[in-house]
Amino acid sequence: MTENRDASDDFVQYGAPSVRAALDAARFVDPFADVEAAGASRTLKHRDEIGGVSLGDFHAYMPTHSYIFAPSREMWPASSVNALIKPQRLLDKNGNPVKRDGNIVYIPAATWLDKERHVEQMTWAPGESMIIEGRLISDGGWIYRPGCSCFNLYRPPIIKPGNPENAGRWIEHVRKVYPQEADHIIAWLAHRVQRPSEKINHALVLGGAQGIGKDTLIEPAKYAVGAWNFAEVSPQQLIGRFNGFLKSVIMRVSEARDLGEVDRYSFYEHMKTLTAAPPDVLRVDEKHMREYSVFNVVGVIITTNNKTNGIYLPADDRRHYVAWSDLTKDDFDADYWASLYGWYANGGLQDVAAYLLAVDLRSFDAKAPPRKTEAFWAITDANRAPEDAELADALDKLGNPKATTIAAVAGEASCSLSAFLCDKRFSRQVAHRFEAAGYEAIRNPDPKDGYWRVDDRRVPIYARKDLSVRERIDAAKILVANSVRR
Repeated sequence: MTENRDASDDFVQYGAPSVRAALDAARFVDPFADVEAAGASRTLKHRDEIGGVSLGDFHAYMPTHSYIFAPSREMWPASSVNALIKPQRLLDKNGNPVKRDGNIVYIPAATWLDKERHVEQMTWAPGESMIIEGRLISDGGWIYRPGCSCFNLYRPPIIKPGNPENAGRWIEHVRKVYPQEADHIIAWLAHRVQRPSEKINHALVLGGAQGIGKDTLIEPAKYAVGAWNFAEVSPQQLIGRFNGFLKSVIMRVSEARDLGEVDRYSFYEHMKTLTAAPPDVLRVDEKHMREYSVFNVVGVIITTNNKTNGIYLPADDRRHYVAWSDLTKDDFDADYWASLYGWYANGGLQDVAAYLLAVDLRSFDAKAPPRKTEAFWAITDANRAPEDAELADALDKLGNPKATTIAAVAGEASCSLSAFLCDKRFSRQVAHRFEAAGYEAIRNPDPKDGYWRVDDRRVPIYARKDLSVRERIDAAKILVANSVRR
């Protein structure tokens, strides 16, 4: 017979990070044996088999030696798994229990998971199975690796059957708020429901006064894609470090406004990687977790109440479809919202979900640039600063050269524009003004700082965007050479 030991001692021993170390440790006596002999509750004895949490709910995530609780996709530490799940028999290669000194060897549940139910990676990939066998995700997409597996954090929606023919009330609401853009909005939402694994290469911008039902029309789509696949973020959160919201079929950026002059440009630049693919893969950074890659399939909806101080959109933008409503909250009866939400609660959500699943998408091209609506041009015009027209006039006076400098433009500009261009406080805005005029800075490939030397000063040179990179560099070099000859 072997000596009796406190089970807690062995839990500490078998909780070692190395699976090999755990298997090489001394044998473990089943701590549930005394409970069984005493005739205790079967629910307590076998909670890993018939309780609310079972061994089959977990997968070991090897990069961080933590454990994925599959029902909620949350990460658990080994200590929590071992506290709920009883130790497991150690089996040999033939599936027979291993015995030492006549006793069956038991190992903690976490150690068993490390050995028998582990994954090498995790991702978020709509349309794939929970365990993706034989593939790993890289920065460019899938790579095939037999014997390896990737855990899919995506959870499909749970939709109760509805009747698509009864969705008329929602359709009427969409057409009431956005009569000209309703067809595109409905198709966009239907695409998110039917094809969550495919990227739509433009965001949906829903604008209008407060209280007209912009968010209300999105509610059925939220239900249809699964509330856990719908993210709600602010512009400030979007620009921040942590970005777990990328794991969403629909991401709503609420009330994009008051971003400030520079922040509006930063917001627009940041959104470029989210509103269209490539990039096909994005890196997710969440608190207390190691970064991992997910597929860029998020569909972006931006809601705003403001045209003049809302989002920034340049005239050549190809990533936003803008719908704007002229309604106000006074255009709705007092009981309109209570009645609509009551209909949602009594089966309307299910009916709209069924309708979105049935929408014919053959004429909807998710990759094509969206139509530029009147609202789009209104936002573009509202974002144009007075300096834009003055800068265009100054460039016209210079003959719209292939390359130019700020000093050269300032020499032909009005007093107000010249002061703007030469004021260091506005240096970051100057680049956006040149970009709006069809010019962008071209980096000097030779020095580390990227500047060009014109008239014995290091300065940026702006070249026309319609030129190739090679042509822009050549134009900059000619400009520099002409300044030296002077």
